[in-house]
Amino acid sequence: MAGWLFVITLVLALVAVYRPFGDHMYRVVTGTRATVVERGVYRVVGVDPAAEQTWGVYARSVLAFSAVSILFLYAFLRLQDRLWLSLGLDPLPGHLAWNTAVSFTTNTNWQAYSGESTMGHLVQMAGLAVQNFVSAAVGIAVAVALVRGFAARRSATLGNFWVDLIRITLRILLPICVVVTLIFMVAGMVQNLSSGTDVTTLTGATQHITGGPVASQEAIKELGTNGGGFYNANAAHPFENPTAWTNWLQLFLILLIPFSLPRVFGRMVGQNRQGYAIAAVMAILAIASVALTIGFEVHGAGTVPQAVGAAMEGKETRFGIPGSAAYAAVTTLTSTGSVNSFHDSYTALGGMMPMINMMLGEVAPGGVGAGLYGLLILAVITVFVAGLMVGRTPEYLGKKIGAREMKIASSYFLITPALVLIGTAAAFATGNNATALNVGPHGLSEVLYAFTSASNNNGSAFAGITVNTPWWDTALGLAMLLGRFLPIVLVLALAGSLARQKVTPESEGTLPTHQPLFVGMVVGVTVVLVALTFLPALALGPLAEGLS
Repeated sequence: MAGWLFVITLVLALVAVYRPFGDHMYRVVTGTRATVVERGVYRVVGVDPAAEQTWGVYARSVLAFSAVSILFLYAFLRLQDRLWLSLGLDPLPGHLAWNTAVSFTTNTNWQAYSGESTMGHLVQMAGLAVQNFVSAAVGIAVAVALVRGFAARRSATLGNFWVDLIRITLRILLPICVVVTLIFMVAGMVQNLSSGTDVTTLTGATQHITGGPVASQEAIKELGTNGGGFYNANAAHPFENPTAWTNWLQLFLILLIPFSLPRVFGRMVGQNRQGYAIAAVMAILAIASVALTIGFEVHGAGTVPQAVGAAMEGKETRFGIPGSAAYAAVTTLTSTGSVNSFHDSYTALGGMMPMINMMLGEVAPGGVGAGLYGLLILAVITVFVAGLMVGRTPEYLGKKIGAREMKIASSYFLITPALVLIGTAAAFATGNNATALNVGPHGLSEVLYAFTSASNNNGSAFAGITVNTPWWDTALGLAMLLGRFLPIVLVLALAGSLARQKVTPESEGTLPTHQPLFVGMVVGVTVVLVALTFLPALALGPLAEGLS
């Protein structure tokens, strides 16, 4: 009952904010007036806010900004010992600095290190937390550019990336994070520049507990669906997630923007019902996933869980099974690498659900921006399939889905499965799977989860595997890089193609894309495509373990 109350109140809160917060984001991304602060930033970076960009220029701006971000953060990490507030910590090795710089720039926040013993406060604040803001803003900007492509009428431009980036950061992300940081501090999260405190434990030993600007980093970590943790224990650490109600609030923050973006989509294309349809697809997939994950863990299949009466291994008693399982489901349904329990300790089928959530493409509701544009790509594929069934040229929101659009959409969908499966195969072929703590199906699950998390830019860890080696840091860094920017380029290419089209009037043969039939079709296409792609790998890993 506690688990269901947790989920129901979360759903009700998201429904309550869908319209007002979605309308606020709509005004931000479609407004024309700039604030004094924004005009100052434009002058500093040399941006003409009135200049519109083609999809190619928009894409190059995204790639250039992200490349500079990677280089800056890499240098920051390599020079850490020479910086203020370094806490006497050594600089990161080259392969780990590369992996971390790519991870935070791509909104993945995969961590192959222990935060409190590796990162100084300045690097956490001015390096990692800054990327939490701007990488989230990049995702939202790309989603908005795609929606502009659907809404445009014979236009060659998609807006201005620099204007989108600055507005989203200053008007959406930053104000909310300031308020949430204060709430988190009241709840008991740490917010200081202390080098730490030595305490005596209950057994009489001495332990060094690191302080730092935790609350401020937690706010954007969750709101921007970034993940990562100030401490190695992540959201299971009481300094990052002190109580059951902060656990609920963190999940609300994670889902706030992704579930409200369909409202922005509906308003920008002039049909709010289209936004409701996309939100319904997200909700159906999300509720099913959360229910299955909680169900598998509450059932506790396995000899040991059934013997002791619960599958509590690796879970916090503060949150219990429902609070932990719901957190695992939500963070993998989005691109949030935050964890409050040990996924490697889940039951076989319970541990399979976070993998499936990421394999779905993180579209229910997905990461900030990335979930919306991923689901719109699936909607385009669904419309094409429906068009083939009735023998007419498919259309979506008045735009014809032709060969060019389908090639782009198909390429988008194939990128991450290719990265996941090729990466997993490469790990076994080179013997690097030996760093996993287990063999057999569970060992395969540990390797498969790592590449699924990196390639889908999620960042959560199944754990049970050592990944801080040159091979793993390099391979997972490449998976994160390609898994983020190849899809973004394809999304912007699709947006450019759609923007140049004229609007095709609806006819009797046009598939209504706002009705329950279309919602069900998108859900079906999403599940079937994932099943056909990943079922063999899942059958060798978690399914084999769960059925044994």
